Amino acid sequence: MLEMNARPAGQDAPPVIFDSSEATFMADVIEASKQVPVIVDFWAAWCGPCKTLGPLLEAAVAAAKGKVRLAKVDVDRNQRIAAQLRIQSIPTVYAFWQGQPVDGFQGAIAGSEVRAFVDKLAALAGDGGLAAAIEAAEAMLAEGAAVDAAETFAAILGEEPENADAYAGMVRAHLALGNLDQAEGFLAAAPAAIARAPAIEAARAQLALARQAAKAGPLADLEAAVNADPGNHQARFDYATALHGAGRIEEAVDQLLELFRRDREWNGGAAKTQLFTIFDALKPTDPIVLKGRRRLSSMIFA
Repeated sequence: MLEMNARPAGQDAPPVIFDSSEATFMADVIEASKQVPVIVDFWAAWCGPCKTLGPLLEAAVAAAKGKVRLAKVDVDRNQRIAAQLRIQSIPTVYAFWQGQPVDGFQGAIAGSEVRAFVDKLAALAGDGGLAAAIEAAEAMLAEGAAVDAAETFAAILGEEPENADAYAGMVRAHLALGNLDQAEGFLAAAPAAIARAPAIEAARAQLALARQAAKAGPLADLEAAVNADPGNHQARFDYATALHGAGRIEEAVDQLLELFRRDREWNGGAAKTQLFTIFDALKPTDPIVLKGRRRLSSMIFA
């Protein structure tokens, strides 16, 4: 296990792994998360799975070199904060960004999943900018010049085959062209070194959404079905899928949040799962993601 209060390079830097308590939680987590994502690990000395998960979290956070912090909260010593956040089993992990909970999970998970979780959060604070060529290709893609974007991404990959952003850009260019099978094949062939990179995972989520949209049905018919029977959860879910496929992403999020409000357990929690898929497909700092996560969190923790 890593030394508690471990610090990134620079003696005066704040610790990246530390113990937190009810008295310091606001400063340690809520306020600190306005500058850097903060992961909170709720644990107890008697919890076996906590002893497995804790070192994995600590190693992944240390590897992020200050882009993420880890606050350790002993639930036995901090029962009030655990009750306020409705911690029902441990280990439970929450991630905070800009003062709000944005992600989390319960139970011990594999080391690869822990690293992916931490890497995704590290991306929230920004990655220092992309190369000019990638920026140009992204601009082409945003303007609808998907063929030109694909050619530019391909040239970048010719120089740097394991550039995750360029690789994900190539997938998204195929999606923009309607080449879903090619996009899927490209994802399947992703080099192992970047296969779980946040940009690749986002492209994978976009492919899943595109597959769903292709099966959703006519947008107007689904809208009429929801208006005729607001309690028709399947119609609302399909309507949200079709909205996303039409590029009306914020409206899709609104419909899924309404479905979650009406019945959060419907179809095995499908609304929440779909929301996370949409969030994963966008940049972590996208206003739709930030707003949607806040609204979802307010419903979960209400």
